Amino acid sequence: MGSGLRSGGALVLPVPEAIAGLGLPWPQEGQSAVAAAKVGVLGVRGPQQPVPIASVTKVMTAYVVLRDHPLQDGEDGPTITVDAQAAEEAGSADESTAPVTAGQRLTQRKLLEVMLLPSANNVARLLARWDAGSEEAFVVRMNAQAARLGMTGTTYTGASGLEVTTVSTAADQLKLAREAMKEPALRATVALRDTTLPGRAAPLRNTNRLLDLPGVVGLKTGSTTSAGGNLMWALEVADGKDGSGRRLVYGVVLGQRAGTTPADGLRAALERSGRLVDALRQRLPGVLPALDGGRQEWA
Repeated sequence: MGSGLRSGGALVLPVPEAIAGLGLPWPQEGQSAVAAAKVGVLGVRGPQQPVPIASVTKVMTAYVVLRDHPLQDGEDGPTITVDAQAAEEAGSADESTAPVTAGQRLTQRKLLEVMLLPSANNVARLLARWDAGSEEAFVVRMNAQAARLGMTGTTYTGASGLEVTTVSTAADQLKLAREAMKEPALRATVALRDTTLPGRAAPLRNTNRLLDLPGVVGLKTGSTTSAGGNLMWALEVADGKDGSGRRLVYGVVLGQRAGTTPADGLRAALERSGRLVDALRQRLPGVLPALDGGRQEWA
């Protein structure tokens, strides 16, 4: 049986007995965690020790930017000028980037899309500089938000996730997933299959192929050789006696096939998360009535 989470991060609350019958197909390596709105944590697997999380980091980057510069539904936000550093980094062969050019003017919303969907490291650092004046100052804000959310096993050292020193746990990232999906602009962005850049014919596609599964509405991939494949995801399942409502479920899978290639790791994270998603979509609605009325940590 797994454990629940208090707001401070301790794994101390027992999972309700109704969860036991779900028989979730947990990944056999790395670490994973799943929670449902209005219920709380459904399970945590694997050692909850801080590990590199790669581009899953960009969820916190987007979250901090949107807390500092909120966007309402339909708003694109201020126009931001691409600086020379972001343009130069666009040519890097050693990391994921987006083809932006110096002097190009793009809205805040567009840059969030370009950062989160194709996982552009250069745009993550550009947004950090725009928000806080420097990436170093922005990282201070990232860690302050992590502390506020009770993410006690998390340390951010950059805005992109490229650094192996940016580490967290599945349980910590689960807390961030819940908060991130409360931000309308972030929630709308991570559900997109692709986005476009002015002057570029081909769309920039979302690396999160889990969106192809019914009910999946986000969130973010991340993969490097050292981190392995990582995925934070959000799923809507049927809720209510007649099945007409929808309930959000959050999941995080970290450290899949670490030490192989980023592509192999990401493929494993997507496949194993997909099994969890399929099982939750089919089995969770049947036990939600038994779970409701218990713990109400996760509104």
